Amino acid sequence: MHFLPEKIDSYVVNHSQQEPTILQELSRETWQKELNPRMLSGAFQGRVLSIISKLIQPKTILEIGTYTGYSAICLAEGLSTKGKIITIDKNEELETLQNKYFEKSGYRNQIQQIVGDATEIIPTINQKFDLVFIDADKSNYINYFHLIIDKMNSGGIILSDNVLWSGKVIEELDLKDVDTKVLLEYNKLLNSDDRVETVLLPIRDGLTLSRVK
Repeated sequence: MHFLPEKIDSYVVNHSQQEPTILQELSRETWQKELNPRMLSGAFQGRVLSIISKLIQPKTILEIGTYTGYSAICLAEGLSTKGKIITIDKNEELETLQNKYFEKSGYRNQIQQIVGDATEIIPTINQKFDLVFIDADKSNYINYFHLIIDKMNSGGIILSDNVLWSGKVIEELDLKDVDTKVLLEYNKLLNSDDRVETVLLPIRDGLTLSRVK
């Protein structure tokens, strides 16, 4: 869904940094082999993730929702020299494809993959994070926030994807639509919780940037 007029959207994309060849290859293979390729961050948003990470130069990143590894590679581009990204996904069938491109990316030694339920895994991680990217099941976004907020370093950044949810957040709510209901509550939470300061960016399907105080 385009939240800008299509011609403006195309102009924005065409005048932004282009994705590296390896990510073009990963995107193409994802579209060829996976059932839900729209789950990819995509070229433009990937460059946004990359430049935010480069500005922060994080030592520690947590990604909730690996999918085929596109966004993990984008975030890894900004890691400090000895930095590390932990990426969690419950779909073990994607590991082979992820590994193929993590090896090609040159960040293999800095990326740790964990397969399983993030709500169970995050409490077992005993470290603080400079950057967290939430892009998994929307029904758990609030749970993810509460699990990570005390694991954030002061000044750390939480990025949350799909917070506009194809525009459903401004439409009449279907009470059976759990994902939209949770996202509405999540967006209010990020804008009212005193521990963070938040801006919601109308990038693609909505990307929230929250800075931990």
